[in-house]
Amino acid sequence: MYKESVFKKYTFANLIIFAAKNNTFIHVTDLTGKETICRKSGGMKAKLDSEEKSSYNALLIALEVTQICKQIGINAFHVKLKARGGTRSTLFGLAGHTILRTVIREGFNIGRLEDITPVSISNTRKKGGRRGRRI
Repeated sequence: MYKESVFKKYTFANLIIFAAKNNTFIHVTDLTGKETICRKSGGMKAKLDSEEKSSYNALLIALEVTQICKQIGINAFHVKLKARGGTRSTLFGLAGHTILRTVIREGFNIGRLEDITPVSISNTRKKGGRRGRRI
């Protein structure tokens, strides 16, 4: 019927991207989520605090993570995107999209794509009080 070479064997891992307003984190785990394969953040490459959130910095850490995963033999990811969440912003930082684009460009396949941003429920109050933060 089919040749065996038609079906490609995928080795999956979890890719958790936390893209906040001021920094970006990449965490690669096995499928159970207990064993960490690789963990990088924007501060590991940046020389200034303002560079931690940049797209170029995110590209550098994504390339470093993909090289490590290729050496191990991983060729596919289940991606989990996370923003600040709760009573804070539920929008991803710009670097989150750059990381995802870089991973795909490096030849990795994407299994599932999830949003794991925490959502506040019921009467959760924002920090700062009724009159706001006074400077």
